[in-house]
Amino acid sequence: MALSSAFLSQLERIVGPQAVVATHEGRMVYEADMHTFYKGAPDVVVLPETTEQVVLLVRLCRREHVALVPRGSGTGLIGGAMAPVGGVMVSLTRMNRILDLDFANRCATVQPGLINLWLSQATRDAGYYFAPDPSSQMVSSIGGNASTNAGGPHCLKYGITVNHVLGLEVVTGAGEILSVGGKAHDHPGYDLTGALVGGEGTLGLLTAVTVRLLHAPAAVKTLLASFSAIDDASESVSAIVAAGIIPAALEMIDETFVRAINEGVGAGYPKGAGAVLLIELDGPAAEIEAQAERIVRICRDHAALEIRVAQDEAERALLWKGRKEAAGVVGRMSPSWILQDAVVPRSRLPEIMREVQAIGARHRLVIANVFHAGDGNLHPMILYNDLEPGELERAKEANDELLRACLAMGGSVTGEHGVGVDKASSMPLQFGDADLNFMARFRRVFDPDGIMNPGKLLPSHPACGEVFRPSAPRLPAGAWV
Repeated sequence: MALSSAFLSQLERIVGPQAVVATHEGRMVYEADMHTFYKGAPDVVVLPETTEQVVLLVRLCRREHVALVPRGSGTGLIGGAMAPVGGVMVSLTRMNRILDLDFANRCATVQPGLINLWLSQATRDAGYYFAPDPSSQMVSSIGGNASTNAGGPHCLKYGITVNHVLGLEVVTGAGEILSVGGKAHDHPGYDLTGALVGGEGTLGLLTAVTVRLLHAPAAVKTLLASFSAIDDASESVSAIVAAGIIPAALEMIDETFVRAINEGVGAGYPKGAGAVLLIELDGPAAEIEAQAERIVRICRDHAALEIRVAQDEAERALLWKGRKEAAGVVGRMSPSWILQDAVVPRSRLPEIMREVQAIGARHRLVIANVFHAGDGNLHPMILYNDLEPGELERAKEANDELLRACLAMGGSVTGEHGVGVDKASSMPLQFGDADLNFMARFRRVFDPDGIMNPGKLLPSHPACGEVFRPSAPRLPAGAWV
């Protein structure tokens, strides 16, 4: 079904005809995020350029009771930026400017569509950078990072996105502009900035983000340690942190991914290793030299096969290229996959990795692993062929077992990807009815009519109220395409 031509005309008056995508082909571009397991095409896509346009779009959708789905670069992995009930998708990619660089206060204010890496490139000559670095940072937007509270390899030392967001401008589901936080370090009252980061567009649309900038470290050292068994690599991770060393990044890549990365990216990871650890240290040169020596001893004590230290920036960049582009080589391993994003306490990492291997064996499936080992944020990728009878069902069962195993070890349903559609049904596994009810009531304060990104974050559960049902006047499909 399509929205009425009168509604389309109102959208065009707000953003201009060239910023409205209504054709079938155009809308299909927006039917999924990077996790293409979940699909839902919007009825129309609009691309605003100003906060004022966003306000008018939200007020129109609220008046007509039309679902509204925000979208950044579409690199999410939770089905968060697709439209399960249709409606209007607001693509914020044209709102991509740096509004203010304030080096005196070590912060910047940017529009939500600004690509993550662009900010560090714009501040590099002044000696600053933006620390949150999801693997998609070359293409993901800062607004999307804030909406999902994204992590990244360097969040072990520097924290996830919420630790770097100082303030927000948000257009709520009621069509009001809300400014929270700011450049000052302490604000009285409730921490609404913290509440809005990770809201996944269910509370409002981010139209400006004030973020913290960090000084570039004095020195950086990157190591690659290979092991014959993933158990040895896992034990090394626990031992490194137990020794009081907090690397900037501590990543693990298993044999299946090592092989695919070498073939697809040419990163030169050791062939035949059961697992490798990519370890990065930063800070004063003397300090990281001493830490590197201790890490080398720890890895050798845990049966490391080889330890390589990047000799220059080119070698360091190549090692990280393999890790950052891991998602792009999945097609070399399998035609289909399910990605898990659960977390365990770091001390349980060796135990959960053994359980991952056991689950894969029980369901006769390969589970490939590339993840943020330093903070226990797992990314087991369950590989299957949907043309083989029964494999999808086995993959889903394995995924459910993995999630429950992580929760049983004191973990969480998600570490950095967010909830979206993918994890919404799993929220009751971690939260009680009272918790879910409070979240639903909090959501309604910002979005009283339930139009903002419906079907995401909170489950269809008695404690969360009714599922959104669009009621705007509609015409037969194709009436104005």
